[in-house]
Amino acid sequence: MARSPTQSSGRAIVRELFLQNLGKIVTKEQIIEAICKGLEIADYENWHQRLSELRTDEGYTILSYRDRKGLKPGQYLMLTADRRQIAAKRVRPTPETWARILKRAKGACEWKEAGVACGLRDGDPDPVGGGTVKLTPDHMRPHSINPKSDPNDPNQWQALCGRHQVTKRNYWDSTTGKLNALAIVQAASDREKRVIFNMLLSYYGFTEHPNGSIRKK
Repeated sequence: MARSPTQSSGRAIVRELFLQNLGKIVTKEQIIEAICKGLEIADYENWHQRLSELRTDEGYTILSYRDRKGLKPGQYLMLTADRRQIAAKRVRPTPETWARILKRAKGACEWKEAGVACGLRDGDPDPVGGGTVKLTPDHMRPHSINPKSDPNDPNQWQALCGRHQVTKRNYWDSTTGKLNALAIVQAASDREKRVIFNMLLSYYGFTEHPNGSIRKK
């Protein structure tokens, strides 16, 4: 009998995959293959959530193409097994709270953009990302801002599909609508970082010379 694809076992499999491949590129396909083999299942959509948990909950540094030149989308790199100090352990809503959230959401992703809800339902085929939609609880306020969300309060949580979990990450505070600008810049491409850098230089009255030095205008 196949084992249930639990969050903890999926995370453990991904953690071991990276620890066994320190300094080597690990691909999205390798991650999915390892989880499917370990859990004896045919497909696994929320592999990116397991990556997020290793970074946020366990303090591992896993680089992507947004962090290092030479990496392509879907390629990841863990250089060291050293772990950063984390703010607090990630909490999840209780089963009773999650049931109330799903009832409120009518079993569909609650992500809204320009007032239009995603609406993908748990178990649906994902028309964009592929695979099967799996709804998971998301902090209305990012974990990096408020690591102590009340697991008994459904108003502090929302149901999101895997694709929109990745879209939101720690960028968006759904309770206030404010953006986490620092997290957005950290995740930007090298080209985008350069544009932002030059904009800030200009804003503060500096300019970058061809030799790389920064001088006041």
